[in-house]
Amino acid sequence: MSPQLLTIEMTRLDAGRVRLRLTGDLDYDTAPELIAAAAELHGDGHQQVMIDLTGVTLCDSSGLSALLVVHRAAGAIRLIGVNVQLQQMLDRTGLSELLSAESASDDDVRAIG
Repeated sequence: MSPQLLTIEMTRLDAGRVRLRLTGDLDYDTAPELIAAAAELHGDGHQQVMIDLTGVTLCDSSGLSALLVVHRAAGAIRLIGVNVQLQQMLDRTGLSELLSAESASDDDVRAIG
């Protein structure tokens, strides 16, 4: 089975806020793409980042690490569309206390932005 590529769609919401919509696998091979996108956002002065994970089919420890890098670079991130498996990983690692995460239906995510 071939690996699922990661697609990152960026939407600027307003001054200082941006949404990243991820689709595909967030893993060892694709985590650097998210880190690069975060570095670009930091350079543009974005302080609040919403990461829509509704389309993420897999997230491994490298993906969690990338989310932490984005958190540190942006200052504030909000994870939406978190599936059950990812929420369990966040809970087990204690990251749910650090990262604001919520599950959301597709309709909820569309209504946000």
